[in-house]
Amino acid sequence: MSDCFTTHEVTNQPPVLEDYDPVATDAVLLESLKRWNADWAKADIDRLGKRTGSREIAEWTEQANRYTPELHTHDRFGHRIDEVRFHPAYHALMDLAVSHGVHNYAWVHEGRDGAQLARLALSYLFYQGEQGVGCPIAMTFAGIPALERQPEIAAEWKPRLLSGTYDRRFIPAAEKRGATMGMAMTEKQGGSDVRANSTRATPIGKGGPGGEYLLRGHKWFCSAPMSDMFLTLAYTDNGLSCFMAPRFRPDGSRNSIRIQRLKEKLGNRSNASSEIEYADCWARMVGEEGRGVPTIIEMVHNTRLECAMGSAALIRKSTVLAMHHASHRSAFQKRLIDQPLMQTVLADLALESEAATLLVMRLGHAFDMAANSKEERAFARIATAIGKYWTCKRCPTVLAEALECHGGGGYVEEGPMARLYREAPLNGIWEGSGNVICLDVLRAMYKTPETIDILMAELNEARGASGLYDRRLDDLGAMLAQGSAEITARRMVETMALLLQAGLLLRFSPAAVSDAFIASRLGGDWGYALGTLPQKSDFGAIIGRAWPQT
Repeated sequence: MSDCFTTHEVTNQPPVLEDYDPVATDAVLLESLKRWNADWAKADIDRLGKRTGSREIAEWTEQANRYTPELHTHDRFGHRIDEVRFHPAYHALMDLAVSHGVHNYAWVHEGRDGAQLARLALSYLFYQGEQGVGCPIAMTFAGIPALERQPEIAAEWKPRLLSGTYDRRFIPAAEKRGATMGMAMTEKQGGSDVRANSTRATPIGKGGPGGEYLLRGHKWFCSAPMSDMFLTLAYTDNGLSCFMAPRFRPDGSRNSIRIQRLKEKLGNRSNASSEIEYADCWARMVGEEGRGVPTIIEMVHNTRLECAMGSAALIRKSTVLAMHHASHRSAFQKRLIDQPLMQTVLADLALESEAATLLVMRLGHAFDMAANSKEERAFARIATAIGKYWTCKRCPTVLAEALECHGGGGYVEEGPMARLYREAPLNGIWEGSGNVICLDVLRAMYKTPETIDILMAELNEARGASGLYDRRLDDLGAMLAQGSAEITARRMVETMALLLQAGLLLRFSPAAVSDAFIASRLGGDWGYALGTLPQKSDFGAIIGRAWPQT
C-alpha cells in the first residue's frame, strides 16, 4: 500500500552545485594566470578555489547572510561600547579569506612578477563564494599604498594588517595577532562630493603629517565598522586632509567612534555598514595636510579594481549556476541546455563573463607592471575606471537573465540566485557611481592627455584582426579628436570598454567567442536583451568553453 501522505516524487530537479572546482572549470582565469606570469601562485589559488566551491562555504555564506550583524551601542550597565556582533559563520569566512592571503598576497609577494594578478585571482574566487566579507578584506588590501604616505604610521600598522591570522577580538590592535582596515569618507550632504564634507580636525599640539588630531563630525556611510582602524577625511584650516582613526586610543581606551545605526541594505547583508559619529575621535594625519583626496585616492584606485573584479566574479558565478541548472533540467523532452533558444541565452551570458573576466585580469597585469612602466601606470589609471564602469553596469543585467534561466526556483531565497541578484548593483555604487566614474575618465584625459595615446596603443594591438573592430576603433579616434563633452561621457566610456573587451578577445580568446562578441556588441547584430546573438554564432563552442561540465 502506498503512503497516503506521499503525493509525488521529486524528479527533474538539478543537483545542488557544490564541491566543484571553480579554477579548473574557468579557462579564462587559467589562461590569464599563465599569460601574465602569475601561474607560480596556482597552488595557492587552487587551494582557495576548492574551498570556495565547497558545500561548507556555501553553508557559511547562507548563515552569514541569514543571521545578519547586530549593533550593541551599550552594555547592560549603560557603558557605551559601540560593538557589532556577527554570526560565527561570518568569522569563519573572514578567517578563510585572511588565512589564504586574499587581503595581503600582493604585498607579501611585492616585487614578484604577477603578484597583483595572483591576489586579484584569489579575490575573484573568494567573491564567487561570499561577497559581504569581501568588503573589509578589500579595504585592508587597498589601504596599504595610502598608509605608506606616512611611513611611521605604516611601520606600526602594516605588520598587523598584513598578518595571515584573523583575530576577531575587539581589543587594541597592538594586542592582536592581526588587524583589518576600513574607510569612512562620505557624508549625507555630499556623498561622492567629499569636498562638501563638514567633519573638522583640531590638532593636538603642532599637528601636521603624522600629527595627532581630534575629529568631530558625522559619516553617513562607514562599511565594516568593527575594523581596527579607518582611513577617513576631515577638514583642517589648510583644507581636506586624510586621517588614520583607530578603534582604540594609544592608552588602550575605546576611541570615540560612535556607531549610530547599521544600514538596512538591499544586499551585502553579511557585512555591517554603518552611520558613525566622531565625538573628539583621536586620529593621526596621513600624508600632506590639505591633500586628503590625493592621499586616499591611492586606496580608492585599488578598491575600484576590486569593484570591477567583484562584478566579473558575480557574472561568472551566475553564468555557471545558469549552465549547471540548464544541464540538469529538462523541458519538452530535452535538456534546457540542448534547446536552441536557451543556448543563445547561455552563450550570451558566457560572452559577458569571458569579456568581463579577461578585462579584469588585464587590469591586474597593469597593476603588476605599473611600478616599472609609466605606460602601464597610465593605462591602469584610465582603464580601471572604464572597466569599473562597464562591468558594474552589465552585472545586474546578466544576473537578472541568469536568474530567469532558473525559472521560479531562482526567485526563492533557498537558492543562491536571489542573494546574488541583490548583490549585483552594489559595485556600481561603491567607490563612485556611473556618472562619477565617467567624470573621472574625463579628468584623466584632460589632466594627462598622453593617457589617451596609451589607451589607443592598447586597442591598436588588435587592429587588423577584424574589419568591424577596426572601423569602431576609427570611430573612437574620431570621437576623441572632436573632444568630449560631459553629456556624451557615458557613451564614450561605454565605447572604450567594449573596444577594450573586444580587443582582448581578439588577441586571446577563441574565434567563436570574439566573432560573436564583435558581431553583437560592436556590429549591432543583436537585440535589446541577452539571448539575441547572431544565428551564425557557434553556441556550442561558446558554452562548452564557459562550462566544460555540460
